[in-house]
Amino acid sequence: MTVLENASFLLQAPGDDCPSLERTRSSYNPLRTFELPKGGQKHYQQQYADMYFVRLAQLKPAVERIAEEAWDDFEIAGEKARRVDRVLDVRQGELCWVVGTVYMDMPLKPNILDDLEKEHWIVAPPPREKFISNGQDSIMLEDESGRLRLAGTFLTSRMLVTGCIVAVMGTENADGEFEVIDSRLPDLARQPERWERDEAALALAGRKVKGERQPAGKIALVSGLEIGGKDASESLQLELLKEFLLGEASSPDEQTRVAGISRLIIAGNSLANASPIPSREEFAAMKKASRKYGYDPSMYNASPSEHLDAFLGGLLPSIPVTLLPGASDPANVALPQQALHPALFPQSRSYTKLPTEVSDEPAWFDSVTNPWEGDVDGWRLLGTGGQPVDDVFKYVHSDNRLDMMESILRWRLNAPTAPDTLWSYPFQDGDPHVIKDCPHVYFVGNQPRFETRVIEGTAAQQVRLIALPKFCETGVLVLLHAETLAIECVKFEIFRKHEQA
Repeated sequence: MTVLENASFLLQAPGDDCPSLERTRSSYNPLRTFELPKGGQKHYQQQYADMYFVRLAQLKPAVERIAEEAWDDFEIAGEKARRVDRVLDVRQGELCWVVGTVYMDMPLKPNILDDLEKEHWIVAPPPREKFISNGQDSIMLEDESGRLRLAGTFLTSRMLVTGCIVAVMGTENADGEFEVIDSRLPDLARQPERWERDEAALALAGRKVKGERQPAGKIALVSGLEIGGKDASESLQLELLKEFLLGEASSPDEQTRVAGISRLIIAGNSLANASPIPSREEFAAMKKASRKYGYDPSMYNASPSEHLDAFLGGLLPSIPVTLLPGASDPANVALPQQALHPALFPQSRSYTKLPTEVSDEPAWFDSVTNPWEGDVDGWRLLGTGGQPVDDVFKYVHSDNRLDMMESILRWRLNAPTAPDTLWSYPFQDGDPHVIKDCPHVYFVGNQPRFETRVIEGTAAQQVRLIALPKFCETGVLVLLHAETLAIECVKFEIFRKHEQA
């Protein structure tokens, strides 16, 4: 419904028959899977290679179980495929299968030595959209014993990236390459039942498990607000979004529908890169310049964070908000990105949990990590700001973002290419990027366009995939019906002068 269709309701005198609406309550139970240690417990002294070994140890049993079921009776010319424990145990001419970590050897991938050489370039080369090169890329399978080069036309039909754990079956040829004839992935993990975790928590607390629950409402999802504080049309578009969520710019029927929106989730890039990081030469020139006392707008522009705080402050009295950071937000670059600091939100931080508060109750304004997972209205939700999918895009020929999202779930890895080409904290005891429970909804922010799909697993799992576009470019807000997981889109458009010309 457009504003013009609502004009007869908006342009009239206020009456006494205005209904009193109450917003649908949201059942919210977040997980703290991706929170890093605090203070001195967080350090970067450990090796990144440990992440691959831990990841392989976590996922290898699941892959082996699936491969054994698939290839238990597989034979070629009377020879039965046998399992080998390590990649170095593969023997030439023997039909076998082995589990390992994929490594993509691609000359166009970023290299730390190239980054050092950039300091001496007059003009650095532009960033590459893809790492793919014709005929120069190769696929390796490695474990703690060594590395094996994979070959065969079968590989062209599989989406593989560095870091994913797979089982491959074939034989080693005379060139020392492993000719692959089939492969298996970990596939979707176990999917919890709806309300499973919430009811378990009630039972452990000795409280009565709720039998009949109130019908759930809708979950609003948006991404890429990219507030920069420069464009007037940007402020107008945000104001339209706020008025819609508050029910201030719609008819009585539309207000009743909006009252069913129980929570807003913002999936990354809420702020634009208003102040890019200067180069080494620019930074040296800034240090030599005369010092200025007080506020210096050339060094720091507070306008974007102030506008975001005002936007959230207008919403929070009415609707709870979950905020994920993104690539352009003032958070740590390495995944998992930690929650945006409450000091950025002087108006909204009264709705957050105090650092000294020990209660397990979630805050009305929950600034969370990226990636993030939690239970909303009983469903398990998993979401990111978009960096893992954007990085997978560089490895593969396909441009289909939903296929990449599906592959990420079937690999059971939130960030498969970390830490190779995606910065990550060097975990040592366990990789939290391994997906232990299959979500019911998987959303990814800052994608080129809105897309959605429902995928299924071998154990009757069903997952709703949602690719969220940038709101600043598309004006799209996605509504997820919390009872049926159906999708509804609301688009906000403004008329610009160049469009009218």
